Amino acid sequence: MTASLTLTVAPQPTALERARAGDHDAFAQIVSEYEGVVFSIALRFFDDRAIAEEIGQEVFLQLYQHLKDIQSDAHLLFWLRQVTSRRCIDEVRRKRPRGVSLDVIAEIGTQARPTDPLLDRRVQRLVSELPPHQRLVITLRYQEDLEIAEVARIVGLPLNTVKSHLHRAVLALRKELGELS
Repeated sequence: MTASLTLTVAPQPTALERARAGDHDAFAQIVSEYEGVVFSIALRFFDDRAIAEEIGQEVFLQLYQHLKDIQSDAHLLFWLRQVTSRRCIDEVRRKRPRGVSLDVIAEIGTQARPTDPLLDRRVQRLVSELPPHQRLVITLRYQEDLEIAEVARIVGLPLNTVKSHLHRAVLALRKELGELS
């Protein structure tokens, strides 16, 4: 009989686990990996790099303070989207709303149209004039390409409320673009 030796190798801790243990390099890795998501949501919401960067800093500061509450990488992504969305709404409440840029004209309209810079600017202006929650659900749905149920989870509103905000926003945009008679 030969004796077999079994070695078990412990899995390497994730960046999230290392960051929770106080590893600052691991936290920097998390910021590097997810800053695009946070910045993108805020930039699309406000169309202002300075505000988007400020919101990003606030979100990652809040993440650092709440690392112990994050359970997994999937939970981290959800948490970041949720906190970023809430920060955007809070910023609107503090200041006059600014414009938002959306590059998804075909998604909003029922027919695909050729890209037209004048139309793009008009849609950006119209989206920036939407009420904050409608602007947020349009941004999360079309820019982040999230399912409506995920948008509802992120913004903390009932599914039907999110559907209503989205429906009203799309109707308002279509009406202003002359797509409804």
